[in-house]
Amino acid sequence: MYKALSFFLTILLIGPLAASAVSAREVVSYTGKEEPGSIVIRTKDRRLYLVLEDGVAIQYRVAVGRSAKQWVGTVEIEGKYVEPAWSPPDEVKRDNPNLPDVIAGGSPRNPMGARAMTLSGGGQYAIHGTNRPDSVGTFASYGCFRMLNEDIIDLFQRVPVGTPVIVRR
Repeated sequence: MYKALSFFLTILLIGPLAASAVSAREVVSYTGKEEPGSIVIRTKDRRLYLVLEDGVAIQYRVAVGRSAKQWVGTVEIEGKYVEPAWSPPDEVKRDNPNLPDVIAGGSPRNPMGARAMTLSGGGQYAIHGTNRPDSVGTFASYGCFRMLNEDIIDLFQRVPVGTPVIVRR
């Protein structure tokens, strides 16, 4: 009875996952050992999982780092930002010298999209939306994790600062 009630409440809290044709998320079976509320990113699969209770997770498609830009480890969500401005890191600026020093939040040219959650460990990386939805599901970034704007908005609402993020190959 408890498991059935817990699953029913989980589905109610998840909301209409399949309501948007532009969403890349779905509820899936999950057998990992991480605590509910944790985020797990599997770079080789280009998937991000928000672990729920009772062996399920919300799975999102993500763009991950190109092969030389991938990393693994455990970090936390350090900050959460709505329509953040973006300053290209030095490495990105070297590769794209014509980029401006700052792109305003909300600009269609801003690669951070609708939301960003920065990760601990030096402020280099984030889980964020994108102005290039065609890149989601690919190996495209400098180490950040890109999501469809609809999906980053959904994830942003579900997790607090301090949420563990486990990045695996």
